[in-house]
Amino acid sequence: MNIDFTYVPKHYASRSHEKMQEVLMDPNGVGPAIHYYMIRGGRDQRNITVWEPGTISGEYIKTYGHYHVGKLDETYWFIHGEGVALLQKLVQDEQGNMIVDQVEEFKAVPVKQGESLFIPSSYGHLVANVGSTYFVTADDSIVDFEERDPVSMPGHADYLLVKQMQGFAYYVVEHEGKPALKKNPRYKSVLKEELNGLPVIG
Repeated sequence: MNIDFTYVPKHYASRSHEKMQEVLMDPNGVGPAIHYYMIRGGRDQRNITVWEPGTISGEYIKTYGHYHVGKLDETYWFIHGEGVALLQKLVQDEQGNMIVDQVEEFKAVPVKQGESLFIPSSYGHLVANVGSTYFVTADDSIVDFEERDPVSMPGHADYLLVKQMQGFAYYVVEHEGKPALKKNPRYKSVLKEELNGLPVIG
């Protein structure tokens, strides 16, 4: 076995509460110093993500969320715990640019240990931890350890569209002890949605 250890110091990454405030339902809510932890191995070695459990002003702890620009799909494997994955595809204009506040298709998918989820290219996605334990996943997204401009890659992650809208079209919130969805009022329209039995609260 011949393993390249060059990028080992860059494998670990985390997402702080300060950074996550940009996409929270309540940016002033109290949360943990770190929301989730990543060990990045890329498409061949896989990426491992661990979420803290809990809520921030009623919203379950989640990943920041991003869109894959270009032809880049991704698969998540759920290793431990339970969550809700959100997928959304934005409406595009005549030039093929995504319209930030108009959603063509939105899906909320409850997920648990032992399951997997395929995310097609051009779909934004995030995952929330709705259980009382750590939530753990593996995924096969590419990682750029060379720290090139990600736009130069064949498919790259766009976080800015999510930041502009302060999250996705819905937030995953706790309601009567169970997961529910709450609309993000910044979005003008959601043309098609698949909520898989999750209630929408006001």
